[in-house]
Amino acid sequence: MPTKAMPFHQQKQKQVSQGYQSTKHVHQIQSRTSSSKSVKKEQVETTQAMAQPAYKLPAFRERQPEGMQEYQRMASHFGRDLTTLQHELHRMKVATQEQVENIEITREVRERMSVQRRDAPTEIPKGPDFLVGLRSHTVWEKTPVKLLCTVSGYPTPIVKWYKNDAVIDPLSVPGKYKIENKYGVHGLIISRCSVADSGVYSAVAINSQGKVVSRATVCVRRATGPGEISHLPGQVPLLSGIRRSKLEVFLLDSFGVTFGTEGESLTLVANMVVVPDLPNLPPEVMWYRDDTLLKPSRWVEMSVGGGTAKLSLPHLNKDDEGLYTLRIWTKDGTTEHSAYLFVKDAAPTVKGAPGAPMDVTVSDANKDYILVSWKPPNLTSESPITGYFVDRRKSGTSDWVQCNPTPVKVCKFPVQGLTEGASYHFRVRAVNSAGISLPSRMSTGVTAADEESDVQDIFIVTTVIKIEGKYDIVVQKEELQGVCVTLTGPPTDVHASEINQTYIVLSWNPPSPRGQAALWYLIEKSLGDSNFWQRLDTGVQVRSPRCPIFDLEDKKAYRFRVISVNKHGPSEPSEPTALLQKADPYVSIPDIGVPSAPGQVLASRNTKTSAFVHWEPPKNPNNLMGYYVDCSVVGSKIWTPCNHRPYKHTRFVVHGLTPGDTYIFRVQAVNAYGLGEESLESAPLFIDAALMRGVDCAAPSAPYGISLLSCDGSSMTVAWKRPKRTGGSRITSYYLDKREVESVNWKEVSSSPATKRVFKVENLTAGLFYEFKVQAANLAGVGLPSEPSRPFACEAWTMPQPGPAYDLSFWEVRDDSLLLQWKAPVYSGASPVTGYIVEMAQKGSPDFVVVNTEAVNRCYLKVTGLETGTSYVFKVYAVNVSGKGKASDVSEAVCAKTLPGTKEIVSGVDEQTGDIFLSFEAPEVSALSEFIWSKSYKDITDSNRVAVSTVGRCSRLTLLKPEKEDLGIYSVAVTEAGGASASHTLTEEELKKMLELSYNIRNPIVPLKTELNYEILEKGHVRFWVQAQKISSAVSYRFIVNDKEVTGAEGHKISHDVSTGIIQMTVEHFTRANEGTYTLQIHDGKAKSQSSLVLIGDVFKVALKEAEFQRKEHIRKQGPHFSEYLTFHVDDDCTVMLVCKLANVKKDTTFHWFKEDEEIILDVSPNPMSGSCALPIPLFSRKDQGIYKAVLGDDRGKDTSVYDISGQVFEEIINAIARIAGSSASDLMMQCTPEGIRLQCYMKYYTEEMKTSWFHKESKIASSEKMRIGGTSEMAWMQICEPTDREKGHYSIEIHDGKNAHTRTFDLSGQAYTEAYAEFQRLKAAAFAEKNRGRVVGGLPDVVTIMEYKTLSLTCTVWGDPKPEVTWFKNEQEVVSDDHNQISFESGKFASLTIKCVTVDDSGKYSINVRNKYGGEFVEITVSVYKQGEEIPEPKLGQTSRTSAAPKPAAPPSKPQTPTPSMKSPTPTPPQSVKSPTPTPKSPTPPRSTKSPTPPRFMRSPTPTKK
Repeated sequence: MPTKAMPFHQQKQKQVSQGYQSTKHVHQIQSRTSSSKSVKKEQVETTQAMAQPAYKLPAFRERQPEGMQEYQRMASHFGRDLTTLQHELHRMKVATQEQVENIEITREVRERMSVQRRDAPTEIPKGPDFLVGLRSHTVWEKTPVKLLCTVSGYPTPIVKWYKNDAVIDPLSVPGKYKIENKYGVHGLIISRCSVADSGVYSAVAINSQGKVVSRATVCVRRATGPGEISHLPGQVPLLSGIRRSKLEVFLLDSFGVTFGTEGESLTLVANMVVVPDLPNLPPEVMWYRDDTLLKPSRWVEMSVGGGTAKLSLPHLNKDDEGLYTLRIWTKDGTTEHSAYLFVKDAAPTVKGAPGAPMDVTVSDANKDYILVSWKPPNLTSESPITGYFVDRRKSGTSDWVQCNPTPVKVCKFPVQGLTEGASYHFRVRAVNSAGISLPSRMSTGVTAADEESDVQDIFIVTTVIKIEGKYDIVVQKEELQGVCVTLTGPPTDVHASEINQTYIVLSWNPPSPRGQAALWYLIEKSLGDSNFWQRLDTGVQVRSPRCPIFDLEDKKAYRFRVISVNKHGPSEPSEPTALLQKADPYVSIPDIGVPSAPGQVLASRNTKTSAFVHWEPPKNPNNLMGYYVDCSVVGSKIWTPCNHRPYKHTRFVVHGLTPGDTYIFRVQAVNAYGLGEESLESAPLFIDAALMRGVDCAAPSAPYGISLLSCDGSSMTVAWKRPKRTGGSRITSYYLDKREVESVNWKEVSSSPATKRVFKVENLTAGLFYEFKVQAANLAGVGLPSEPSRPFACEAWTMPQPGPAYDLSFWEVRDDSLLLQWKAPVYSGASPVTGYIVEMAQKGSPDFVVVNTEAVNRCYLKVTGLETGTSYVFKVYAVNVSGKGKASDVSEAVCAKTLPGTKEIVSGVDEQTGDIFLSFEAPEVSALSEFIWSKSYKDITDSNRVAVSTVGRCSRLTLLKPEKEDLGIYSVAVTEAGGASASHTLTEEELKKMLELSYNIRNPIVPLKTELNYEILEKGHVRFWVQAQKISSAVSYRFIVNDKEVTGAEGHKISHDVSTGIIQMTVEHFTRANEGTYTLQIHDGKAKSQSSLVLIGDVFKVALKEAEFQRKEHIRKQGPHFSEYLTFHVDDDCTVMLVCKLANVKKDTTFHWFKEDEEIILDVSPNPMSGSCALPIPLFSRKDQGIYKAVLGDDRGKDTSVYDISGQVFEEIINAIARIAGSSASDLMMQCTPEGIRLQCYMKYYTEEMKTSWFHKESKIASSEKMRIGGTSEMAWMQICEPTDREKGHYSIEIHDGKNAHTRTFDLSGQAYTEAYAEFQRLKAAAFAEKNRGRVVGGLPDVVTIMEYKTLSLTCTVWGDPKPEVTWFKNEQEVVSDDHNQISFESGKFASLTIKCVTVDDSGKYSINVRNKYGGEFVEITVSVYKQGEEIPEPKLGQTSRTSAAPKPAAPPSKPQTPTPSMKSPTPTPPQSVKSPTPTPKSPTPPRSTKSPTPPRFMRSPTPTKK
């Protein structure tokens, strides 16, 4: 229990004498004691700077009697002010005394601390320790927060601050963070907190002895203001208090009912007059949405000034829909204006997808989960919503992450797996069978952390001592308890705080005491009353005293219990809950979560574009959110949402309706489970302004414009204009009164009222003046009388000119024209009226101008050339042979401007009946409106020719017997509709087209997309078919072939498809007997159609040939066959591949290649099971032409594919090779040879069949003795033999591939030519020398094996020009001719060495050196001698010595050696004319191809030194 608070200086130091056995516990108590002392020490030290040496307060002087008198005099003089001063002095005295006492206490504490400091031993190293750790805080936005902690340790620890494990750098955000360290108390001050500052803050203390961390959570909340409840539906809350303003504010033009779309921006503007209008003192303005006071945010912007108040919504969402109210403080209280804002859904990304959810809110935020809830969208034509996806986004990032893998069906979802201390935003998307909706507006930021108040934290303030109002001393709860908690107790009060059909939310109270160690919870469940407890896998560590439980089986009850765990271990389980089961606590009907249908819906008129809808609430509201109202035009069967955000009340005004249409309404109730059933439809309602209450308001207004039309001395004919307002009911009669001018009494003209606006007044006295007045009457009564007319003289009209025209009216008013109509004068004069003259003037101008210079003989005139927006007045004169008569009264002003929504008359033909009609749709009508059709602006009286029908705002004039007599101008005028009218001229050409269309409709044909056609199917079947644009399921048809109807049982298959409109007949056996004419007759209701196809002669032969081919193809494909016949392609290495694809093969299927009927055997046999086979033809040339054949077969049959590579096919292959070779061709290179200069181009493959051209200076080169053209498989070359200066210049080669030419060039001129020519001369000389040097032509073997005592003869043929010298050697020693070794050289060609009676000593390595001035050759022979009786030894090359080579003495200075040329030069082939006259003797082993090194040609063979 907390101790009683007492002043610091009165607390006595507590001696602890009780011994403890646990040294650890004693250490903890000492640590707490030292912590308390350290806090006291630090708080005392904070006052040292302010404390002064103690002093005594001097005693106050006692007042003397004379002072008392003066005091009384002053008090009586100054009265109340002196009394106030006295109280202030007394307060200062008490404050001073308290300060002195505090200073004295400080000095005493300082002395005691100094004594303790002297007695304390030298500090020893100690690891850092938090004496006072960080505390969690929950603060409002834009308020500061201060995190404090006290750290001990030696050496003095260094403290670093972190937010969400990131180091806090005050310099990164200047003014945001402030880090303090005063007297061992470390602090972090966060100024003007925002939601983004929410998180886990850490203080890390480090010294040489270790590191310790203290953490705390900061949760920043955004103030939403207290919820105000409106007292009336859709109105803002009443004011709790009146704040007077010195300004008078009068609202002028204000915003009205507004419509917007999601994603758009919108501004509501109200204009006002402010008195006095002070620029720096605007009126105080408040904006409300429904009953919520709006504040500036990212979604709402407000401004006031300059006589306007504005509310801007930069990005509309359905969350913004509602009743907006502007409230302005005035001198007399407030003035207000309200109007509704409707926000409809934006166009969905997928057709049929639902609208976006709205009003996403977050609640029950803690570090384990956050509960997200929202409202469902309205649905009219979309499919039902199957669920919702919830997305989250961390504050400061832009990536949205989906929270639930499968859609959740209820409009709330607990989001788990959040980072503690992080701030999140949420949004929701709706899902139905068509797709996913657009996302909702994101929620406000919320932090995943527990809200911990300062009172409920680990540390409880029991005593507070403030020093100069800056510092607090706090006492830890465990210090008061005198124990240190390790293992916590079990949680208590485990219960279900929320139950629904998806999950159960468990809540409990944390254990008490809970200790300082971090705490988390484990949850266990048990099915029914069993005691088998199973631990739940929550996915994350539960650290809050509440958690949602998912994955529970339906219709099964569970018990739950909770275990608290810290680093010391788990606690005992809590008491189990009662049996809990997933259910909906708000429903009264099992398994139904949505509300029931609302009751009766009543709709009534409100304005011309709105209706008032009222309904009864549902019997089962089930936690109702609101209502959706839908409307539909009668007969359309299309429902349109009236509101897009649930409306809370049962009365709603539907705006945006079309005047003159008839609507029905329905209502749906909404809750967290979705939309309930629709209510019954209301009665149809015609949209028009509501009738006003009261007889005076419902009666018509007064007529006006009374004019005199004729007078015969005893009677007058007068006319007047109809009232401007009918009062909502049709005018049925007029009452006319008269009086003499000199009289004041009015008399009725007739006992029966007039039904027209022209009346002849009888029984008048000639010579008198009369005045008239008129009253109109309707069902509501008689209206007000008109103003008295001007006095009319009752004198007979005898003038020959006609009287005035009357009843001027305007129709078909457009931006630049109008139609003026009038009625003929009653008095025609001495002769009939022959025409009319019209004059007009701008409104307010006395200058009238004549519109028509020639009189028109009709009572209407089309006036054109008007200025848009200008008002005009008109008057009309009737004309006869006597001249122009009296002018009519000046008409009312009319503005030349097209009415909004005006449409013209449309002509057409009814698709069902074929009737020709003219149709007109009025922009708006009233209940009294009538459509008056006329022809040539005369009422249509012949009802046998036309018929008029009207539905809503549309009227149709149908021509019953359309003929030429019906041509002309047709017009329509709509009464009580603001002058809605139009005209249309029906021409002969237009009537002719409509008559043709009418005939086709009344005598319908089945429209065909295609005529009767045929196609050959794969089995050789022939399909005859027709495709109609549309056919019904009741269609009937028949096929007729050669005047005989064909049925489906005669080898024909006949069918049709209504969805595609195809009618078809398939002939299974198409033979010569099927030649003839095919006809299809179709009957579909009244419609008919026929289509024919002629298959005779060549056309039939083509069809029959194709059918037989397809039949054979079908038979072929029953066994192994080629799905793709032989064709070719060229690989990148220019190998030609003949390829084919196979089908319907099996393991036993064989495949063979043939060329010219000779089988081709490949190294790898073809594998038919692979589905394709290929025959490579490398180094393709003309020799590869021929007929290739691939044969495929097994026991089911055989198939053959033939490919003739010749002619065009051969050219295509060569071009394909040239295309690859040309692309790979290298640049032209120069190569010098003994014959001349060679230009060569390397490529992947070259053959002489390729179209290759050589050019010299743009002239094509032909192959000749001078210019030889050739190539190898790897290159193309051009040889310039014995080049001269004429061959200098630019050379190029072109390789043509049939489409493109691949060109490579070389410039053989200048230095390049000079060097090439020099190299050619050198190689030419070298070739000549090589041709004439000495050499062994043949005859010598490599190895000779001979028996002892035999004669050995080594003979060879030599050649050289001049004749060469011949020298023999044995083991590199020259052999001298003697009796044993005989040397001969005959005719300069035949050289021999004969060894008589060979012995073993004659074995060795022999060689012959043949040489002349151009060079020579050194050839070696190995001789092996064996004794009689021995086995013939195997010949071994080179066993005597290493490879012999003639020694190379130093070259004489006069003839240096020729350097090796830099350009490659091929070795010339010896001339074929050089032949050996003597045949080469045979040898036991074949002659060697390698030759001995050749000494320089100017050196003779050295003579070996004799032993």
